Amino acid sequence: MSDPRTVLVVGGGASGNAVTILLRRAGITVDLVETRDDWNATAGSGITLQGNALRVLRELGVWDQVQESGYGFGSVGITAPDGTVLHIQDDIRTGGDGLPATVGMQRPRLQQILIDAVRASGATVRLGIRPEAFHQDGDGVTVRFSDGTESRYDLVVGADGMGSATRAAIGITDKPEPTGMAIWRIAAPRPAGVTRTDLAYGGPAYIAGYCPTSETTLYAYVVEANRDRAAIPPAAYADEMRALADGYGGFWPEITEHITDAAQVNYTWFDRLLVEGSWHRGRVVLIGDAAHCCPPTLAQGAAQSLEDALVLAELLTGADTWDDALLQAYYERRITRVRPVVEASVQIGQWQLDGVRDADLPGLMGRTMTMLEESP
Repeated sequence: MSDPRTVLVVGGGASGNAVTILLRRAGITVDLVETRDDWNATAGSGITLQGNALRVLRELGVWDQVQESGYGFGSVGITAPDGTVLHIQDDIRTGGDGLPATVGMQRPRLQQILIDAVRASGATVRLGIRPEAFHQDGDGVTVRFSDGTESRYDLVVGADGMGSATRAAIGITDKPEPTGMAIWRIAAPRPAGVTRTDLAYGGPAYIAGYCPTSETTLYAYVVEANRDRAAIPPAAYADEMRALADGYGGFWPEITEHITDAAQVNYTWFDRLLVEGSWHRGRVVLIGDAAHCCPPTLAQGAAQSLEDALVLAELLTGADTWDDALLQAYYERRITRVRPVVEASVQIGQWQLDGVRDADLPGLMGRTMTMLEESP
């Protein structure tokens, strides 16, 4: 193994940023490349971060900024479509007693916090380029980039999301599959009475919910059966979301009046992906959504990606030799945690699609979240 060790991280989302910060802390040379020129700094509306995600963010050294920028809370409400509160459940503190059960944040703010931490780490960041070819041998990987340059690395980490070109390039043929649902999302001002996530099951959509993201903002979402995106003109996105949201009471009328700008509405299908067997081929290893993704019904997508980064960095920085056994150990450690999260997230949505009235939704959510109290 060369000294200092060199790693290429492909993708600057949550998992790619996190693993870069952790590897740089250990003195490993890291290049991060991101296809988008803006480093995804403005993409998205809001994100729900549960305790196990917060635990990793604390390890990254950014918890103070997250706490200052987000909105912490400790319960979830279940409401009828008209807004009547049916049940309030205390959330499990999966990150331990020293952290809130949940923090809602504006996704662009979280991304900027991680971007700043990557910059401060001393990693080399190249935006607007992508790998075009990987040439592996027993000692490392030579990578050719879209700008015509080549570099040599001891390891490549594919953190390039659900549509991962890295995954395809190393011969893993798994692809995300739609689950049958889709979600409309928007950021909006926070009504003063919104102090936690509330979820309404039923009504015009399968699920309608919102999450406070700061003292003044929230993000709201409605979930319906997926439709052909080509049949929905982007200019009609606000009208489409508002038509669904108009069927809900409580705080929804205050939220709905802000669903006016189609450009601020995001429409996304729910997908499922779980690569089985291993997440690496030679010296190229996958993390985050490149290896697994799930519907946001448990709000665990970013959390599981961040945990991947933590575990992989722990193994890499603690080993003298980076070999197949080490990368397989990473997979074995993560798959037993990721698989039940993916399966539970999909099951919750499937119950809604099937109209199952006696589904053990609280039980399944509780069992899964209890598992996440353990260290990843």
